[in-house]
Amino acid sequence: MRIRRSEQLLGLLLLIVGALLALLPFLSIVLLALTPSGERTGGGGLPSSLTLENFATAWTRGGFGQALWSSLVVAVAVVLGASLVSVLAGYAFSTMRFPGRFVLLGILLVGLVMPYEGIIVPLYYLLEGMGLLNTYWALILPQIATSVSLGVLWMRTAYANVPRSLGEAASIDGAGRWATLWRVYVPVSAPAIATLGTLLFLYTWNEFLMALVLVPQNPDVQTAPLALSFFAGSTRNFDPSVTAAAAVIVALPILVVYAIFQRRFITGVVAGAVKE
Repeated sequence: MRIRRSEQLLGLLLLIVGALLALLPFLSIVLLALTPSGERTGGGGLPSSLTLENFATAWTRGGFGQALWSSLVVAVAVVLGASLVSVLAGYAFSTMRFPGRFVLLGILLVGLVMPYEGIIVPLYYLLEGMGLLNTYWALILPQIATSVSLGVLWMRTAYANVPRSLGEAASIDGAGRWATLWRVYVPVSAPAIATLGTLLFLYTWNEFLMALVLVPQNPDVQTAPLALSFFAGSTRNFDPSVTAAAAVIVALPILVVYAIFQRRFITGVVAGAVKE
């Protein structure tokens, strides 16, 4: 069925309006961050001049260099750990038949809907008993565990879209399960793996509650969202323009990562949504 040109234009207009509504809050924060400290735009107008001084002030006062490094360390470790476990477990659930398989899948589904608020207090006492509070491990290990549910189900779906004939051909050629996974399933499912890694990176970078509860007393391992919260809540740093600049600094790495992996991200989502 052909779509009329008027309908195409209407759809395009709706998409443009939706994009502007989505970008408006971020653009307003960027504009405030570029506004000289102490100047007010008055009724939503543009400032008389723009400056980058607020970014330098926020960077110096907030110590965001260490915070961004901590967020990067935690996010990369979680992505690598959770992706590896998800690739292996997803392959097992998709291609192998073993007792209790559906029970384990049900447990993974529970992990998807379990809110952090329900596990954060027991998690605190568990990590306290292990002596891991206020360390990188207090953020890396729990977030790998909470990401595995999504990762395993994601990869199981991705592997289900791989034609069984490819695995059978590899078996005929003498490849074992391990070789079949790394030489057949992983290359074919690369877009899904890249999408999963991007999602996990975004989720981990933006995680705030675990950092607030598990590493509040060690500035060397505090992540960027936690550092931003402490910075914005300090009366000494209460300047809307400087605070907005700090928020842009924290959000910028996420925008860069998404811009780099946007094509793979969309390809992976579409591939996971279509059953061949």
